[in-house]
Amino acid sequence: MSSSITNNVPFIRLHAQDDVLIARQQLIGGSQVEQATVKGLIPAGHKVAAHDIATGAPIRRYNQIIGFASKPIHAGEHVHVHNCTIGEEKGSFTRDYAFCADVQPESAKRSAQFMGYQRKNGRVATRNYIGILSSVNCSATVVRAIADHFSRRYNSHALQGFANIDGVVALTHGTGCGMDHSGLGMQLLRRTLAGYATHANFAGVLVVGLGCETNQLAAWLDHSHLNEGPLLRTFNIQDTGGTAQTIAKGIAIVNEMLPIANDCSRVACDVSHLTVGLQCGGSDGYSGISANPALGVAVDLLVEHGGTAILSETPEIYGAEHLLTRRAISREVGEKLVHRIHWWEHYTDINEGEMDNNPSPGNKAGGLTTILEKSLGAVAKGGTSNLRAVYEYAEPVTEHGFVYMDTPGYDPVSATGQVAGGANLICFTTGRGSAYGCAPSPSLKLSTNSALWQRQQEDIDINCGEIIDGTSSLQTMGEHIFKLMIATASGQASKSEQHGYGQSEFVPWQVGAVM
Repeated sequence: MSSSITNNVPFIRLHAQDDVLIARQQLIGGSQVEQATVKGLIPAGHKVAAHDIATGAPIRRYNQIIGFASKPIHAGEHVHVHNCTIGEEKGSFTRDYAFCADVQPESAKRSAQFMGYQRKNGRVATRNYIGILSSVNCSATVVRAIADHFSRRYNSHALQGFANIDGVVALTHGTGCGMDHSGLGMQLLRRTLAGYATHANFAGVLVVGLGCETNQLAAWLDHSHLNEGPLLRTFNIQDTGGTAQTIAKGIAIVNEMLPIANDCSRVACDVSHLTVGLQCGGSDGYSGISANPALGVAVDLLVEHGGTAILSETPEIYGAEHLLTRRAISREVGEKLVHRIHWWEHYTDINEGEMDNNPSPGNKAGGLTTILEKSLGAVAKGGTSNLRAVYEYAEPVTEHGFVYMDTPGYDPVSATGQVAGGANLICFTTGRGSAYGCAPSPSLKLSTNSALWQRQQEDIDINCGEIIDGTSSLQTMGEHIFKLMIATASGQASKSEQHGYGQSEFVPWQVGAVM
């Protein structure tokens, strides 16, 4: 795809071999797009046939198959869900994985710095929080009450004198009991809680349980190889004597942590300590043209500087995973990704679902038609760097560079896994709009089109719609995103932080029967 778009034509051709063109604005019947006459109204961001397409023929966008014609399509017609499907192949749609075929020589490393918090264990934080976690839903109310005591919204003086602390946040969830004590669901929950308990952005963590739940605190600590200390504390409601006493005890423990957590300040740190989780939500027909590939440019810059980027959302790379296996540094890495794809095919099958149960109604309204089309745009967030590792949900990310983590496509669940893995910054592209935020890691939101930017600017940090408008290029926008990553990591508040988002968006992945 070209790094810039001509702004004097009403459509976008992404590749010479494409069968469709993308409307930059609403196209009216009778208007011309290349050699085709538009038939009817084509909404902005949607596809119009560049030529006649026979029933059953593949339909290409990005020079990749996004579906098959379910009936004859004439040049100039709207190409969407009424005449384009994933085809009879569905889950067996053939992809050429060509493991390692596109691996490139490593670029010369570049150097840059941001102002972060250097932890004693060598990790670097972009924020300095104290976290209150619940081991089970039964302790969620007291956990929130402990954090509320220190909220500037409810108690403006609670953190007075602790200028280096960004806040005390409560991260609660809806599980922790009624589940197999050794099953996959429990494994994921324990791994997620351990990832947050040891996250660089938390100077101190208190975990509160009920006492009789399946996710026992002592077992969690042992399983996670964690030990209590001044900045990692745990206790149960049933051992404390009830709600009020539990809240009072939690407040007292946080008060003990505050002076220790405050005894730090930002220092110059190498960008190699940045780990960025990549997300897209409310995608539209422009996502794969503007915000996603622009974020990909920023990812390549981050990797060149020694940093790490985590691509995720396995159901939303489905049908485009072959573009990632070609970039895998080894066959083992590529095959691990394919194995996760097969796991999802089985998982959706036993739950009587399908992998093509996507895009969402909002995605379709924005111009996306099949999961293949959505996935091809989604993988653009990962840039062009080599794929160095594949991780399961919430596993600690230890590799530097571009990596993959298996997560659901649901954004809060996916980002929760990325943060548990160590992401200290999130970049989130959206075409339909988003108000997402993430604690303890700041989240930047990137709009795919200028109409969204104008409508929801109070929630969006960067307008990548300038690429569609023809006033910016992918390279220029990618450099802008990279600079904002550094500024945000250095303490500049994102829009979601300004609005107080982040605590309710902690959503660990729930897998398995609730009993």
